[in-house]
Amino acid sequence: MSRGVIIAGLGGGSGKSVVAVGLCRALANAGFAVSPFKKGPDYIDAGWLGLAARRPCHNLDPFLMDADTIRDSFRRHLAEEGIAVVEGNRGLFDGVDSRGGYSTAELARILSLPVVLVVDCTRTTRTVAAMVLGCRMLEPDIEIAGVVLNRIGTERQRRVITGAVEADAGVPVLGAVFRSRDDVFPQRHLGVTPGPEHADAEEAVEKLAARISEQVDRERIVALAGECSAASGSEETGHDSGPVIGVLRDSAFQFYYPDNLAALESLGARLVQIDATSAAALPEVDGLYIGGGFPETNGEALAENISFREDLKRLALAGLPVYAECGGLIYLGESLESEGRVYPMSGILPIRFKMEKRPQGHGYTELLTEKDNPFYAPGTVIRGHEFRYSRVNHWDGADSDLVFRMRRGVGFVHGRDGVCRGNVLGLYTHVHALATREWAEGMVSAAGCRAKERCPEP
Repeated sequence: MSRGVIIAGLGGGSGKSVVAVGLCRALANAGFAVSPFKKGPDYIDAGWLGLAARRPCHNLDPFLMDADTIRDSFRRHLAEEGIAVVEGNRGLFDGVDSRGGYSTAELARILSLPVVLVVDCTRTTRTVAAMVLGCRMLEPDIEIAGVVLNRIGTERQRRVITGAVEADAGVPVLGAVFRSRDDVFPQRHLGVTPGPEHADAEEAVEKLAARISEQVDRERIVALAGECSAASGSEETGHDSGPVIGVLRDSAFQFYYPDNLAALESLGARLVQIDATSAAALPEVDGLYIGGGFPETNGEALAENISFREDLKRLALAGLPVYAECGGLIYLGESLESEGRVYPMSGILPIRFKMEKRPQGHGYTELLTEKDNPFYAPGTVIRGHEFRYSRVNHWDGADSDLVFRMRRGVGFVHGRDGVCRGNVLGLYTHVHALATREWAEGMVSAAGCRAKERCPEP
């Protein structure tokens, strides 16, 4: 029997990532098989959780997935006789509407797991007890198993808050993380700096683990965690007999859900990872998947790799199926302007992009497929998310040329998304393979057709 717990907060920036990442590594160092999960579509927190647990982190999202899909994914990725650490997002009850739809609390209910609540205690004492009590009473079926106090300033503050929370809210305090000048998770415009771009991510994780081990009772958290069962048997996978799909994966393009890559492999595709900042040319592939990331912080490296950009453009215009999301979409364009500099991109799509100081699209999306394209049949409904600071600076196309109509979200321009040219499709929305199963099927099908063209039957 395995165990599981959800690490939630009262809001964004409460410190739940510090606790969740530190707890994952502390438990892993203690010999536990830790299965990390992230509530919501976030890539960056998931990357830190996976690094800390030394196992891939999987996303669970009630907006994108139905309850059965969530439970199935959780059980399949749960280590036998291990412990699952699920990091929530935003506040415990924060969702898309006034009733908290698709919130972390809803995920806790779906998984039947207890919650450890992380509370930012900056400049407060007994009021913390009122907040914890309110969480207990708002939805009594959600089990608040314990509290971790964060950003504690003094030992006296810790004693006062602990006494109030345990006496007035009836919830045990499982630890207190004191304020520190050592910012392990430095921020930038998209939030926490991603692990691959951190100066020393491994050292940062070990520092968090030491802090949590010293200041939080991890053994008590394990004891309070709910019992859950891992799926029996192994997952079925493909037989590497299908097409070869390249994946641009480097410092510029980091955002890939493990479930997306696994979905391609389960359909028989063989994946080849490619570094767009250093590879001289594309290897022999039947399709290409370009995820999101940070082309703006890698603009110089991408621009200077002229041979790769030219080879990609040549193959794309010759019919290579290419699917690109957000940062990948930008790379398909003509150029990207960021902080006064203009970086040439691959030039496959006639678009010029510009980075802005404020978000240009942020939140869940829903798209209706209205135009022909290589990957989705007309009528397909796609649920995903967008989070970007880039915008379209120049584009000569017509709105009616765009493949998708936005039912929710911003999209490319004027309530539409999806620029298609031949076998190339670029869009701002990120999709998750468990939510949009048509994506992997379309990707492998398009690549399979390309493979047959290159290798005709004898």
